[in-house]
Parts: sequence; structure tokens; C-alpha cells
Amino acid sequence: MVTSEAVPYAKTGGLADVAGALPIELARLGHDVRLVLPRYHPSSGDTYAGFKDWGHLTVPTPAGSLVADIEQGRLQARSSDVSIPVYAVRHDPFFARNGLYGEKGADYPDNLERFAFLSRTTMELIAALGEGGWAPDILHGHDWQTSLCAAYRRTLYAGRKSFEHLHTVLTIHNLGYQGVFPAAEYPKTGLSWDLFTPAGMEFYGSLNLLKGGLVSADLLTTVSPTYAKEIQEPQYGFGLDGVIRERRESLVGVVNGIDMEVWNPNADPYLAAPYSVSDLKGKQSCKSALQVELGLPVRDVPLIGIVSRLTSQKGLDLVAAIFPDLMTLDIQVALLGTGDPASEALFRSFHLRHPDKLGLLIGFDEGLAHRIEAGADLFLMPSRYEPCGLSQLYSQRYGTVPVVRRTGGLADTVVPYGPQTIRDKQATGFVFDEPAPGALLTAVLLALRVYKDRAEWAVLIEAGMRTDVSVAKSARGYEEVYRRAIGQSVRSRG
Repeated sequence: MVTSEAVPYAKTGGLADVAGALPIELARLGHDVRLVLPRYHPSSGDTYAGFKDWGHLTVPTPAGSLVADIEQGRLQARSSDVSIPVYAVRHDPFFARNGLYGEKGADYPDNLERFAFLSRTTMELIAALGEGGWAPDILHGHDWQTSLCAAYRRTLYAGRKSFEHLHTVLTIHNLGYQGVFPAAEYPKTGLSWDLFTPAGMEFYGSLNLLKGGLVSADLLTTVSPTYAKEIQEPQYGFGLDGVIRERRESLVGVVNGIDMEVWNPNADPYLAAPYSVSDLKGKQSCKSALQVELGLPVRDVPLIGIVSRLTSQKGLDLVAAIFPDLMTLDIQVALLGTGDPASEALFRSFHLRHPDKLGLLIGFDEGLAHRIEAGADLFLMPSRYEPCGLSQLYSQRYGTVPVVRRTGGLADTVVPYGPQTIRDKQATGFVFDEPAPGALLTAVLLALRVYKDRAEWAVLIEAGMRTDVSVAKSARGYEEVYRRAIGQSVRSRG
């Protein structure tokens, strides 16, 4: 498995959570899994504690051969003896930087070279491991940063012994990020110009790394069944919907899961008090502690949580549009996030006007994210699109009722409140359809009305907390994907 980020080593988003948890669950199922990722800034030495020099690889690139120093460690499960080997690709000119992909809102100008190098090094590592007797059946890449692996498998490394039985799987975590570069930079991939065509890696005159992976990988996955359907439509396809429709028979939606050890309200070190589905007393303590932490009056009123990027994709403009209405209600809001400077400034102004109703931290704090999930009563996720989303899974695990828009993974993981679902004790949240302020406000008002009915609210909490949102469930889905990739003979090898 190759990725540009994985917890606990490097993280900018949900990809890291999945890439850090999924390999461990696959190992629990009996698979021999090995993880490859860049060795980022050496100053983060504690992150790589225990890593040792594995060796050096001479990696061919269009600019000449470069040396990759491989450091090897082990990723350990928290509560068992399960662990997997991790190979960190160290090449300081590429990866010893303050950011993963860029700084101060700007991408690094050499990102193409950086992640082409990661992909090429991964292939050389597979070849070296093969010489030692370990040849993988599956190479599983994630997003545009590793898409070249699939292209390299079908071209530069075709026919080599270590790759004879290697099948490639590429997971799309967010189609909005594609790795698009000027056509003039295409030679930096090391691939023949024969692949720079509309049927290959060319994209409206530019180079598109994700597209290269989409047309090269044996199987494609994305992070929810609904998102797998949505990205075949122009509205969500970001210009690649036609490519994905052509490969729809090879596309599978597997819902993301969460690490149930890290996200466990009964044993979460970030929380003021533990609690569980059978004993919720500690949740009230978590709520009071969160109110104190954010400078809110300790009152028994509905507390709405938001942990999000402050962007229109996440629907935070919808939240901003209804905020004056929310502030007329007897509620509180706990908001943690960063994003567009204008959005940050707007929510700061709301906080100044309503310091007793809006607790705000512009930034990111892992511990506070856990405490908001535990201390809030409701959790807002009004995303315009959401490939899967993890926060609604955390919310259900923590007995915090999500209010979400019906899109992507949100549609697949939240059972909408309604007469039948509440009667059957299946409802886990509130769902609205139109990405409009009025629709969001209507959903919030319904949730607040139901909140007053403690019996119905208890049904929502219990149904959510008993839902299987684990990464173990995801791992079983990927097992089926791998079996299919190994067994299929539809696509030609070469």
C-alpha cells in the first residue's frame, strides 16, 4: 500500500486516517501488508521513532538517477500485537519541508517530480523485495500522488519477474484533487509520449496524474457507493466523469471506516469523562467541560458541534447564511476549523457578537476535535459533496446526532430520521437534500424539536452508537476488491 500520508506519520486529512488504519485491519485478517510513504521533515523525528536504515535504492528519473534512502519501522495496533512493516522513502530535497504538498496556500512547484519519485521508488522497492523473495499480489495506491504506480506497472515495469503477478488498485478519496500539471512537464514522469493522449494522461491540453491512474489501474475504488455513482455525473466528475463512466465496471465503492480504538468514548484520553452506549452519564460531563473550555456558559441547552474546513465544499457558507437565525435560538455552537480567510473572518465576527453562544477556535486541535464530538448534542455536516466523510462516523460512535446533506458517504452512513425509521429504532441522524440555507435550517429546526423528546433522542443516540462504523468493515470490503483484482482476466496484462 502506497500513500502520500498516513497517521501517525503525516496527516492533512481523512486520507491519512484511512491509510494508517486500513493496513492494520487487513493484517488482522491475515494479509501480509506493507506500507510505503514519504519520509517527511526529519525534525519530526519522534514520529519515526524506532525506524532504522533498510538500505538505499538508485531510482531512475528523467533528470538522472537519484538515491532514495529507505528507513524501515513498524506500524503497531494500539491494543494488540498486530503490526506491519513501514517503508519511509527519504530524499530530503523532495520531502524535508514544512508542508506535505505546499505552504502558505500554494502548492510546491515541483510536486510532479516529488510524487513521480515516490511512485518510481515504490516500484524499485517492490523489485528489491522480490529479489529477497517477497512479491506482492496487490499494489494499492491512493489518490493522484500515487497514480503513476499503476501507469508504471503497465509500462516501464511490465514483464519484470517481481511484477508478473502484481495487480493494481487505485482509490479515489476526493476527485476534486487530480494532480494537474502543464503538458511541458510530462517528460518528468519518465513515460513515453504515446501515453499523452485523450485516452491516456492528457487532460484538456494538460497532464493529469489521476487520470493516468484511472485508465491504468486494474480496479478502481472510491470511498462510498453513492460517491461512486456521483462521480460518473458532470456535477461531481470534475471533468473526469466520462473516463470514470468508461471504467464503471471496474469501479467499486467501499465505505470508509474509523479506528475504533482511537475513537472510543469509553477510553478516549482526550475526554473529561468516559461513557458508553450502556452508560451515558459521562457524556454530560464532556459537554460541561467543553462549554468551559470554549468559554460558553455551562447550561443545559442544545450544543451543536462543527469540525470542518471552512469552505463552500463543506457547506460552511450555508452555516454562515443561517447563523443569524441560529443565534435567535436558545442553543450553543462549538466550531473548530480553518479555511478561506473570508470565512474565518466572518465566523470570528459572529464570535465577537455572540461570545456566549459561539465557542470558536480557528485552527486545528486533535484533542478538541474529540471533545467536540463527545460534548456536542448535534453535529453539522452540510457538505455540497462528500466522498465519504469521517466526522459523521465519529459522531455516531460518540452519541452525537449528525445533521447532514444527502450526498456521497453521508447518504450511505446516516439513516434519516422519519416515522418509520424512528419506530424501527434505525434512525441515526437528520438528512436534507438541497444545498441551500433554507433546507439546512429546516433540518436543524427539526433536530432541535426532536431533541426535546428525550425518548426519541435516546433512540437516535443508541442506534448511532450501535452502528458498525469500523475500519474492520472497510477492510472486509477491500478483501473482496483484491480477490476480484487477482481473479479478473478482462483487462490485458502487459
